[in-house]
Amino acid sequence: MLRSKHSSKKTHTGEKDKMINGEELEKLFFELASESRLRILHEVERENLKMQEIARRVDVTATEAFRQLERLSSASLVQKRSDGTFALSEYGKLILQISASFQFIVRHKEYFSTHDLMRLPSQFVNRLGELSGAEFGADTIENLNKGTQAYIEAERYAWGIGEGTIPGNMVSVMNQRVQQGIDVKMLVLRDRLPKGESVAMMPKNVELRGLADPPVLAVLTEKYAAVCFRHVDGRIDYAGFLGSDPVFHNWVMDLFLYYWDEGQPI
Repeated sequence: MLRSKHSSKKTHTGEKDKMINGEELEKLFFELASESRLRILHEVERENLKMQEIARRVDVTATEAFRQLERLSSASLVQKRSDGTFALSEYGKLILQISASFQFIVRHKEYFSTHDLMRLPSQFVNRLGELSGAEFGADTIENLNKGTQAYIEAERYAWGIGEGTIPGNMVSVMNQRVQQGIDVKMLVLRDRLPKGESVAMMPKNVELRGLADPPVLAVLTEKYAAVCFRHVDGRIDYAGFLGSDPVFHNWVMDLFLYYWDEGQPI
């Protein structure tokens, strides 16, 4: 097969660019693999610092701090300012923001090795670092109790994504919340949606929508959020992340609203 010289040159340039990009990525990962360099990045993320103060906070010698700052500067992650302090570069801010997701995933690698997150839309997978402020819970009973308590304490709204049935310990709680007039939104399996008279009798402050196959179980109130991902075998084992961290809460709310828009209204 004949190729023009121009075509061969273009292919060679593309392969070279891929090689350069791979080398740059390898260098970046190497810089981020150092605990002391990561600690320096987090310190100068909080505030601009001089080298001596960085050495004190990271608990290294001035010589070691100088060496590490030289590496980080060479990698374009930090920059020295005119007043002698060091600060994150704009590139460094971006890398540190994205690296939060890697750190979170690695910290919970056993969980993510047995639970399926790839069913989620990519925009939520890419934001996994926002779950860093949540508490991890593996105990089914404890997590159910915390979800129940969250609904008991809800004052404005109680939203959720479930498999279609309300656990027995939740029925009286939800009935009480409904009677008190809080906004209740529930996403359940589509084939378990109520029909006929049961829908007509539903209070106006309660809305149900159906999904073909909800990929998560979630609890959301104005104060609290929880999310459990499906096990790789498809079941919900109630192990997941929970708490009141505002960044985590916002992630769960965005996820709920995404699936709420996807849900089939009654």
